[in-house]
Amino acid sequence: MTLKKITIAVDGHSSCGKSTLAKAIATHFAYKYIDSGAMYRAVTLYAIQNQLIDSKDIKKDILENDLNLNKIIIDFKYNETKKKSDTYLNGHCVENEIRSIEVSNFVSLIAELKFVRQKMVALQQGMGKDGGIVMDGRDIGTVVFPNAELKIFLTAQVEIRAERRFKELIAKGDQVSFQEILNNLTTRDRIDSTREESPLIQSKDAVVIDNSRYTIEEQNLIAFQLVEKCL
Repeated sequence: MTLKKITIAVDGHSSCGKSTLAKAIATHFAYKYIDSGAMYRAVTLYAIQNQLIDSKDIKKDILENDLNLNKIIIDFKYNETKKKSDTYLNGHCVENEIRSIEVSNFVSLIAELKFVRQKMVALQQGMGKDGGIVMDGRDIGTVVFPNAELKIFLTAQVEIRAERRFKELIAKGDQVSFQEILNNLTTRDRIDSTREESPLIQSKDAVVIDNSRYTIEEQNLIAFQLVEKCL
């Protein structure tokens, strides 16, 4: 394996498989993987747990006054049993909680808050300062690592993304409907792409992979070949 360590940014729409792809790249090339979306989900979970969110109308002034990010410690620890990293919030594993539909309904609204994004971006840049990292999110190639050697923009048709997410949640035992998931993704796409702070934008130098009709193996092979060209 080459000693060269590059930075790989994977951006894209909600539930298009960014984390799956980023994890596969990290495993294949022995790189560090950081799920930036999990960080925003952890902040969202904290806000819910501390009753700072109680409706779709998030009061930004209340959050700015009461959401003390200095009280939030986010960490990633490798789970030997699952062979993947779990997200920890203030010392507690919250990997399952942050994937709930409740958190999904609010995470885009939390993520558009300027003070939250500034804090998370600073943390993410610190994590990746030495290279050898794969990070996925919505502004990794445009804001967090604008000089990344490889930028991938992953996407898929929203109906296909909703079907994949629906099956995933049903398999976990969650009581959700396909329409609920489709509405959630459509709303998140709109918020992510139109927010004032670090909107979801395809970087001009990103390679687009539309995985609507690809298997995971086909998608991964394309990505591995892209990485190898940069090494």
